[in-house]
Amino acid sequence: MIVESAASLSLLSIDESRVVVGATFNLRGAIAAAVQVRNDMHWQHQEIAEAAVGVLAHEPADAAAWQLPSGWAERFGLCAIDIALLTTALAAELHPTVHLLTGLLAGDAGPGRPTVALALELAGISPTAPAARARLHSLAPLLRLRLIALDGADALHSRRIRVPCRVASQAIGDDLPPASLLPLLVSLPSIPLGSVELVASALEEGQPLIWIQGPAGSAGASMALAACQMLDAAALVADLHRHPSLLERPEMGENGMLQRSTSQAESLQQSLAELVMESCLTGSILIIHGLELLSGSLSMLAATPLPVIAVSAERWNPLWGIDLPVCVHAPTLSVADRENLWSPVLDGGGISRDISALRLSPENIGIVSRHARLMRRLAARAHPLEVEIRTSARQLGRGPSNQFADAGSVRMSDLVLPERIAAEVQRLLDWARYRDEVLAQGPLQGKGGKGGGICALFSGGPGTGKTLAAHAVADTLGMDLIQVDLSGVVSKYIGETEKNLEKVFTEAESLNAVLFFDEADSLFGTRSSVKDSNDRYANQEVAYLLQRMEQFDGITVLATNLRGNLDPAFARRLHFIIAFPDPDVPTRQRLWQHHIESIGRLDQKDPITVDSLAGALEIAGGDIRNIVLSAAYAATAEGEGVGMRHLVAAVLREYTKLGRRPPGGPWQSGSVHHSKA
Repeated sequence: MIVESAASLSLLSIDESRVVVGATFNLRGAIAAAVQVRNDMHWQHQEIAEAAVGVLAHEPADAAAWQLPSGWAERFGLCAIDIALLTTALAAELHPTVHLLTGLLAGDAGPGRPTVALALELAGISPTAPAARARLHSLAPLLRLRLIALDGADALHSRRIRVPCRVASQAIGDDLPPASLLPLLVSLPSIPLGSVELVASALEEGQPLIWIQGPAGSAGASMALAACQMLDAAALVADLHRHPSLLERPEMGENGMLQRSTSQAESLQQSLAELVMESCLTGSILIIHGLELLSGSLSMLAATPLPVIAVSAERWNPLWGIDLPVCVHAPTLSVADRENLWSPVLDGGGISRDISALRLSPENIGIVSRHARLMRRLAARAHPLEVEIRTSARQLGRGPSNQFADAGSVRMSDLVLPERIAAEVQRLLDWARYRDEVLAQGPLQGKGGKGGGICALFSGGPGTGKTLAAHAVADTLGMDLIQVDLSGVVSKYIGETEKNLEKVFTEAESLNAVLFFDEADSLFGTRSSVKDSNDRYANQEVAYLLQRMEQFDGITVLATNLRGNLDPAFARRLHFIIAFPDPDVPTRQRLWQHHIESIGRLDQKDPITVDSLAGALEIAGGDIRNIVLSAAYAATAEGEGVGMRHLVAAVLREYTKLGRRPPGGPWQSGSVHHSKA
């Protein structure tokens, strides 16, 4: 038998920075030599081993089992020892005859994976050589990049070398990513905006991490993809916010705060490692959303073979890593950019201002577009496409959970307000629709960390329409309303209120939602002189709110029954102060008519006199709604249509509930003259 000699490997090339480019390893010759050595000692498996070696001798020399894919050695920073170990492990994984021989040579009775000692023997290296052990350190390329795994808990030389399935499949040309990564992968358009040349230059220089920060709806990922395309580089785009583990309910920590479980954190770390491996195996630059979720594990990205581009709403925190990344601000899509992205969805037709004002990222515009078209087909085109777009945008924006929020939907036609107040609400809508165009003209909003948000104060008594107007603003703009639950925000523990408020602001920014603080005077109260520690901490909360409101890039609506209780410093930060008055007689007539029209069945023999209701009852719109609802329940229980008698009884009940005396005369006795309305 002709035995080929094993390749001679230089132990001088053990430094990761000194890569042996294009190095080859004669594995067939090494296996034949190892079998010959054992045969000389009358090995019990001599006959079957020689037959297997004979089979290998007829294999093509350029078969995939005998060499690493082109570029792997350089890309992963592999030295000659790494190449020998990985080639041996891969061959055993891919070739059944090699699998049989590595098992026999390792001391098994049949097929098996190679041990560390056998792989080093085939490479002509002693298992006790320091250089060999160094290449199997957890920080060395093979294990750090998960190209191999060491199975077992025995001594190092006895542990088995296993190649992960994804590495083995990529070695034979299978580019399909693992199923565990499919929910995280994102498709998005390439848009050369903002600092795209800076990002391309950083990639060309091989910077390990580029951090693109921008608010929700910005085009950071699309800009990063454009930079990759400028260099003819492939890209892998993923979003950790889509990770299934984030759908689990957070655990309560020892400090009383909700936090991710250990299993969630480990699952996210595993997915990040798989994404890094996938980008390296396919030679793609990783563009990833949500790295801030793993702020404690970002140091691992400093030594990745290919650059990583992170896209986040958060600024880079120096505590996350040793070295500063290249930090870039994400560009905001202009109205024209959004119209270009929406145009294919609308088949080139015109797009309304409300749709172009939606602050969606390019990838989310794609998601919303596909879903809206699907829902319109399912509804047999019963709804205009723009209606489906707004509905889909709201569904996408709600995310997995809103811990402090409650969303609602109201049309502008549901608002019954004096003309002057309705005009102010309409002006607020115009600001929201056109703010991108106005702010694009220059720093009109101001400098010094001020955002491009809009803040409005709705003041007035209970039931005057403040909350309804806030819902109508959100619905008209195709946005959700995050109604802040103050019981879940305000905390007796120092600093916790600010943390909870930060979560609310961050959530509103990320979900493209209107942020609504009802009874805002309880949270935005006037700062007082400091008499004790409670005053000092309360003032800190107000100061934080003042600062955060200026930085907020969305729409904030504050509602209060007691405008005088608000801190005066909020006034100059408010773009709108809209006072909702108690309704006058004409407004009450419209309110009564509006709610009565919603009743499905009226008693024609007992007609409702709107004029007498509006003229005699000086109550707010919310009270009118309650009266009509109460009358509808009473009439339905009696099996009758709603008549004036039901409304009169409901009026008496509502006045009693409010602790007020009803108007004199027939209203107190429950007998009202029915004149023709």
